[in-house]
Amino acid sequence: MGRVPPPVRMIGFSLAGVRSVVALGAHPDDIEIAAGGLLLSLPAGVSVHYVLATGVPARQSEARAAATAFLSQGTVRFSLGDLPDGRLPAHWDATKEIVEAAARLGTPDLVLAPSTDDAHQDHRLLGSLASTAFRNSLVMHYEIPKWDGDLSRRNVYVPLTVEQGRRKVALLHEHFPSQKARDWWDDEVFLGLARLRGMECRSHYAEAYTVTKAVVTF
Repeated sequence: MGRVPPPVRMIGFSLAGVRSVVALGAHPDDIEIAAGGLLLSLPAGVSVHYVLATGVPARQSEARAAATAFLSQGTVRFSLGDLPDGRLPAHWDATKEIVEAAARLGTPDLVLAPSTDDAHQDHRLLGSLASTAFRNSLVMHYEIPKWDGDLSRRNVYVPLTVEQGRRKVALLHEHFPSQKARDWWDDEVFLGLARLRGMECRSHYAEAYTVTKAVVTF
């Protein structure tokens, strides 16, 4: 009979003290797919600046409704860009201005941004700009499952309860009907990744992020 491993005390930090967040997304639904569980876990009274680089009006409307539902415990300010989907590197100056405009409004406790090693060029550019624009904030780079198969090792986890994981997926279905025809848009993709990331941090479900720099304070 194998020995049952003792409970693990993992080094981490709490979201309880987070009062301000900037959430950066290249496209409508990026933020919710990648960080919807974290959004649901934020404390009451949190202020979130929700920033998108691309999106036609119908998709922006979906994003507004989704963010409001995911962040019902806080207040949300929107900055919704309309740069062309899939072409952000060709609009580098405009994309940089979107990120820096958000940074000029203050220093948030937490910034959510795409991963810098994401295979999608729009995601990758936004993620690379976030770290330089928000030098005095904790930047957590999120992951988005996709056809490209670019999931990799992450170093920060946000554990989710079963209820939070399922609530996240229910809200995705409810608020992004335009995406339901996509062959990857289903419970198995969203909850399957959440279950694997949960296993990695001894939770049922979790979201995984990368932090490239953090400062310890006392």
